[in-house]
Amino acid sequence: MASEILAINPGSTSTKIAWFSGKERLWQETVNHDPKEISSFSKVADQYEFRMKTIEDASRTNGSNLDSLDAVVGRGGLLDPIPGGTYRVDEDLINDLRRGKPWEHASNLGGIIADAIARPRDIPAFIVDPVAVDELDDISRLTGLPEFSKRSLGHALNIKATVRMAAEDLGKPWDEIDVIVAHLGGGITVCAHRQGRMVDLNNANEFGPFSPERAGGLPAGDLARLCFNGRYTMEELRKRLVGNGGLKAYIGTSDMREVSSRVDSGDEKAALVYRAMALQISKEIASFAATLSGKVDAVILTGGIAHDVSFVGLITSRIQWIAPVLVYPGEDEMRALAQGALRVLSGQEEALVYRDSVLRRA
Repeated sequence: MASEILAINPGSTSTKIAWFSGKERLWQETVNHDPKEISSFSKVADQYEFRMKTIEDASRTNGSNLDSLDAVVGRGGLLDPIPGGTYRVDEDLINDLRRGKPWEHASNLGGIIADAIARPRDIPAFIVDPVAVDELDDISRLTGLPEFSKRSLGHALNIKATVRMAAEDLGKPWDEIDVIVAHLGGGITVCAHRQGRMVDLNNANEFGPFSPERAGGLPAGDLARLCFNGRYTMEELRKRLVGNGGLKAYIGTSDMREVSSRVDSGDEKAALVYRAMALQISKEIASFAATLSGKVDAVILTGGIAHDVSFVGLITSRIQWIAPVLVYPGEDEMRALAQGALRVLSGQEEALVYRDSVLRRA
């Protein structure tokens, strides 16, 4: 009999909910929340009851009974650095999700709510490949100043799921291939994935190419001067770099569909910035070919922007010399969550223990 699994993915102003019976998705719903209502909560953890009611209502509307579940899986949030995998939610994990280290993020609610649904029903709760996945080689952590170490924060859930899809298409075990993955969304994560590990990547908030709403890597001297010219407070500058940078800073929008339309209509500035973003992504991909010593089974393009055929073409034309380019548009994080739980329930993998897995670094 197929395992019944509920997947929960809280976003900043939405909650995605999906019900799976084994590998089959029975239903999925995205509930959008009023930003004003969300902002009325002083802490992300305070949204717990509000989000829980959303999930209970959606399950009831879709004719599903929470008491029939075999497991609940939530999006993993910002935690101490851990390797990728499926983690059983326990007290240590819950405490760190509530703490919101190093800052609060809506995804932290995923594990908290999963546990709240699972615990009274005596079924397991999991998180899968959270944002905090850290599998970097030590050599990849160095930046140029000992005060700064590269932090591994990226789109791990979609990257790992996409590597598994690519491995299946290549006819090889997923943990035996070497690939470069570019997750193209509001933030852009480019990752060297060697034999099951994310050994090098750009932190989409601080390194690498600019994106629809993030500034990416910037000239250090100019950034230092901007910090001290008195124009911005710390919080204003952070928002300028992450949220109002990239495409939005140049042409006033982070909507790639609008940008593409403006390019097609002959907007020369939009076309220049559009091509520049593609170039920066291509250069980042090429740099990670060096991480893998040029031994690359495939370059994988995924995320919402991968639906833009013209943009994908600009990147492909610059990097196809590295390896075959595989394109998996969009992201199916709900399926990725459910499959992570299913691998444990079916005995393919063993659930990891959070506190035992936290990376200890000097």
